[in-house]
Amino acid sequence: MPKAAIAIACICLLTLSGCGNTAYGLKKDGQEASHAMDNATHRVLSAGAKK
Repeated sequence: MPKAAIAIACICLLTLSGCGNTAYGLKKDGQEASHAMDNATHRVLSAGAKK
């Protein structure tokens, strides 16, 4: 196998790995934001109920 083909394959693998990590990070950020909004909503609603 020529060295150029091996180099291209390595670059492709690194690119795919980077995309996978980005997608995982976006998923995790979305889940954390959702939990934060749920917690904030709960705090606002419970504060209103105590009045």
